[in-house]
Amino acid sequence: MKESVLDILIYLFENYFDAELELAPEPDRDTLKEELERAGFSEREVGRALEWLEQLCADPERTGALSGLDQATRSIRVFDAREQARLDSDCRGYILYLENIGIVNAAQRELVIDRLLALDARQIDIEQVKWVVLMVLFSQPGQENALLRMEDLVFDGRAEAVH
Repeated sequence: MKESVLDILIYLFENYFDAELELAPEPDRDTLKEELERAGFSEREVGRALEWLEQLCADPERTGALSGLDQATRSIRVFDAREQARLDSDCRGYILYLENIGIVNAAQRELVIDRLLALDARQIDIEQVKWVVLMVLFSQPGQENALLRMEDLVFDGRAEAVH
């Protein structure tokens, strides 16, 4: 089975980060690692996925510093060459669209871009962007409305693909 870090993160999100499971104790890293390996994911990719997740939650000061980005000030986000190579124009446009409609703020946008680049995928598509945005919003308190709006975008697209 050829899985990616994002496949593991999606599996975790769908199986462990459900809002209805808030009362259940949070599993520790070793427990998650064992369960993911039992589910068929490789040890190497599981380690990378758990590291990705830890980095998402690890540095609240980075997000705090980025929150100094003034929401009232309209600015243009310029993507550097490395970002442009990994995020095509559709992905970059989608990220900016999510910011314009208020699902993510400037600080969250930067965190999304950081986590997308950390996926280590050569090319990133819009579905991957959607899932990373969902995970970023889930990791931050007080983002319930934005999270619900993003879930609609993620799961509505899946329902259309099934029909």
